Amino acid sequence: MNPAVWIEPALIFLGMGFALIGNIGVFVMPDPYTRLQASATCSTTSVISVILAAMVSSGFSPTTGKLAIILLYFLVSSPVATTIIARYAWESGIVPWRRPKRRPGEGGSP
Repeated sequence: MNPAVWIEPALIFLGMGFALIGNIGVFVMPDPYTRLQASATCSTTSVISVILAAMVSSGFSPTTGKLAIILLYFLVSSPVATTIIARYAWESGIVPWRRPKRRPGEGGSP
């Protein structure tokens, strides 16, 4: 049995899982910086998984080389775009979220 039969769906489902986790992270995280981190990390991993599945599916062919070039482009452009967005947010005056300090006498462990 060809191992690609199992590898392709596994990579596709892995990509879908990371995309779902990234979307949930955008809704759950408290500020733009943590939302950006969650979405950028998960979307990069998701796209890498899907492109790898397409590469496994196409075998050794010119399509695999084209997909490898697309993958390299995405690996370079995604962190750059994330950095540009975070820098713009910082220069716009958006302050990162901080956990509120507890007052003495409030519940919880010290």
